[in-house]
Amino acid sequence: MSVKVLFTAKARATGGRNGHTEADDHSVAADLSVPKAMGGPGKPNTTTPEHLFAAGYAACFGGALDYVAKQHKKDATKAVVDSEVGIGPRDGGGFGLTVKLHITDPSIPQAELQSLANEAHEKICPYSHATRGNVDVKIDVKGG
Repeated sequence: MSVKVLFTAKARATGGRNGHTEADDHSVAADLSVPKAMGGPGKPNTTTPEHLFAAGYAACFGGALDYVAKQHKKDATKAVVDSEVGIGPRDGGGFGLTVKLHITDPSIPQAELQSLANEAHEKICPYSHATRGNVDVKIDVKGG
């Protein structure tokens, strides 16, 4: 499958999980530290690649949900997407990720919101496309 690139984000990381990462345009900059739960120092005022991925996925999925809703003449601009990204050892070695997306919008009936979220996940969201078949993504929906 080919992609017609409309925008490219660029970032650099130094020092790995206990270093620093920053976008080339300086729009995002973060000091990183391995959490204590993973045997790291868990330094205060730092983040992890999983936090960055969770924030990106939540924002991207929210945009995809809004796009799909507009196609169906619905308004999902008030939807809240909470994202959880887990990391841990894989059965086959190395490490893997899990994702849970919690979508809440009391202004849209439950069944409709579930349908919109499914369509956003299956057809639109690039993060969902990138993770499909590689990461266990669970979607929980709470509509009105």
